[in-house]
Amino acid sequence: MNSTIYIVKDIADLPKGELPKHIADYFAQKCIDDVKSAHAFDSEGFYALEILDKNDFTHLEKARKDGAKLFSLCKAEKVKGTQFTNVSSTSELALALAEGFMLKNYAFENHLSKKSEYTLDNAKVSFKGKGSADFGKVQIGVESVHIARTLVNEPVLSLNAQMIADEFVRLGKEAGFSTEVWNESKIESHKFGGLLAVNKGSQEPATFSIMEYKPSNALNKKPYVLVGKGVVFDTGGLSLKPTTKSMDFMKSDMGGSAVVGATMYGIAKQKMPLWVIGLVPATDNRPGENAICPGDIITTYSGHTVEVLNTDAEGRLILCDALEYAKKYNPEHVFDFATLTGAAAAAIGEYGTIVMGTANDKIKNKVKASGEETYERLAELPIWPEYEEEMKGDISDLKNLGKGGGGAQSAGAFLKNFTDYPWLHFDIAPSAYIHGAKDYHTKGGTGVCVRLMLNYFNKLSNGK
Repeated sequence: MNSTIYIVKDIADLPKGELPKHIADYFAQKCIDDVKSAHAFDSEGFYALEILDKNDFTHLEKARKDGAKLFSLCKAEKVKGTQFTNVSSTSELALALAEGFMLKNYAFENHLSKKSEYTLDNAKVSFKGKGSADFGKVQIGVESVHIARTLVNEPVLSLNAQMIADEFVRLGKEAGFSTEVWNESKIESHKFGGLLAVNKGSQEPATFSIMEYKPSNALNKKPYVLVGKGVVFDTGGLSLKPTTKSMDFMKSDMGGSAVVGATMYGIAKQKMPLWVIGLVPATDNRPGENAICPGDIITTYSGHTVEVLNTDAEGRLILCDALEYAKKYNPEHVFDFATLTGAAAAAIGEYGTIVMGTANDKIKNKVKASGEETYERLAELPIWPEYEEEMKGDISDLKNLGKGGGGAQSAGAFLKNFTDYPWLHFDIAPSAYIHGAKDYHTKGGTGVCVRLMLNYFNKLSNGK
């Protein structure tokens, strides 16, 4: 059985000639007053109607949620293929409906001995009508989100620091970007003291991945750089986390690196005319025999000394080396992504991402607009001088922990010391991993910020 989903602005636009008469009559009777959707099936197939008539950000998100519901209906009927036909709605609304449908079409089954009996390849989803020219980009965007979700969902036993670097190499070969992976000796030779310090408690070596996409038609002379926190598992180190509702989902602490790898994939697959670099320092954080201790002082790649007051504030220690290294590219701007603080989640719950940094208002406003359009909303927090003062050390240049209040901001203040370029820090701790399915998000990794970034870079590609 196949499915056809018709999208109209008004019920009067229903193409009755394309539908079996009894289906068309049912839709016309069903969609009166405020009823905006209907579905039915017969021996020939599954049919659905969506009336999408309001083109603001809230209704774009509603369209995605409606798309997710339609996928669930199609899954129940075991449809083998789906066609979206946009009869008279806007391309944005129609594509949002299809996007929500395909985003919902995800299941993490890598470790199940018995897979789901029903599968629908998103390659068998097609689109006709206004918006069809951009449907391919939407498909690539969804694929990129699914890649990020899978990276986050993989446990450390099957995705350690070397394995995630290997995955970036694989993604690069598939999409068309290059990947260089530093091993432990090269990281040591470059004196990445933050990354090496966090890795000291582990029996597996750290890696540093450098992804680069530089097409011959790149519009930017200076690269855009993306940095992702790659803590593939976080026990907290010697400052050990509790297990329940904490350490038990810390396989997700590399969510920032998933954003970077998946965004690089999407940019290259869509063949955007942009020069983009992705940097991922990766390690686990374990309380092994040689683990760093609270009170230890380390020297980072920048030469700054840092007193480690809490080994569970490790993400900033590996990010600072990568942010410092980004200076060598003289970048147009740098965005970093990290599941960095519980304080960010406490501030806004699971409904968005915290952002802060030194980028100008023009960059910030463009990024925030992409957040609204994709409904991956951003809440900006300040880095006041008082937060920067908190992070100054007593017996070292810096320390890795503030006073407690404003923890997301003090973490950002720490990272600011390693930047001299336009920079934004995205704390995705609130929304990178969810504990139950919701709308088009499945349980586990969400792939948050991938769609936001692809939207943002697509606009840059088009001179917006």
